[in-house]
Amino acid sequence: MKQTVMFGFSLCIAVAGAAVAADPYPAKPVRLVVPFSPGGGNDIAARFVAQRLTEGFNQSAVVDNRAGAGSTLGTDIVAKAVPDGYTLLVTHNAIAINQTLYAKLPYDTVRDFTQVAIIGTTTNTLVVNPNVPVKSTKELIALLKSKPGALNYASTGAGGTSHLAMEYFRIETGSSLVHIPYKGTAPGLTDVVAGQVQVMISALPGTVPFINSKRVVALATTGKKRSAFLPDLPTLAESGVPGYEFDTFYGLHAPSKVPKEIIAKLNAEITKALSRQEVKDQLFKQGLEAETSTPEDFAKFVRSEVVKMAKIIKASGAKPE
Repeated sequence: MKQTVMFGFSLCIAVAGAAVAADPYPAKPVRLVVPFSPGGGNDIAARFVAQRLTEGFNQSAVVDNRAGAGSTLGTDIVAKAVPDGYTLLVTHNAIAINQTLYAKLPYDTVRDFTQVAIIGTTTNTLVVNPNVPVKSTKELIALLKSKPGALNYASTGAGGTSHLAMEYFRIETGSSLVHIPYKGTAPGLTDVVAGQVQVMISALPGTVPFINSKRVVALATTGKKRSAFLPDLPTLAESGVPGYEFDTFYGLHAPSKVPKEIIAKLNAEITKALSRQEVKDQLFKQGLEAETSTPEDFAKFVRSEVVKMAKIIKASGAKPE
């Protein structure tokens, strides 16, 4: 009798275990870690993902802002999370930049993450003070080469996208400028307007008001293609810096050992949402151009960005603040 009871008890445990294992993903809320404070492009991208996963999976997806240590704190939380698809990361270029920018990271960008889907991009814009005697990128390059170190450029801080985009420009053109770091796009642009600094590459959404009011002169955008926001403005690649490309990208990432079927399911849901025109329009109004990719293509892109950022960081000597 005792053996019969024990067998029945064991059978119940086995059946219950099989039922749990067979639960379709997601069977509980999904946590989306954003390694930055609320606000800005990362938050826009994360809340887009949260809404789409909640609607598509009929299961809550919650944004969890974990700012600190140049975005490495929140990123590390996801790197060390249980690889079950319930803790995911939404971040931008920092995931590629930090691999080289920091001498010691608690995680490895390539080894510890699987890319799920790109969400969108926003380009940057090369602008100058109206009193700088140039009307094109080629004229600016010629001026910089004729007067090495005579012009200052603003950035949003050492090691940030604005800084590295300008250093990439400097390296590719063989020009010389003096770096003046600021704590954000607005204060940097304000000093470009005042003439305290003369040049800046800054994120397009925050720069458009300065361009429209003619307080700065826009020379080019930094993307692989012309921006839908400023279609008449050429890219740097079209303007005398061949091969130049430096968009800000936002994407969804997972710990490296999350099962492929979960990655595929997440990617399919994001791709389905991004194929809808009303969704594209919603993101566009907030400064993001929607993009889609397979997990494999996004992974290849991130790995290429790690290599590219390493080259720029080493050449510029950039250090985290």
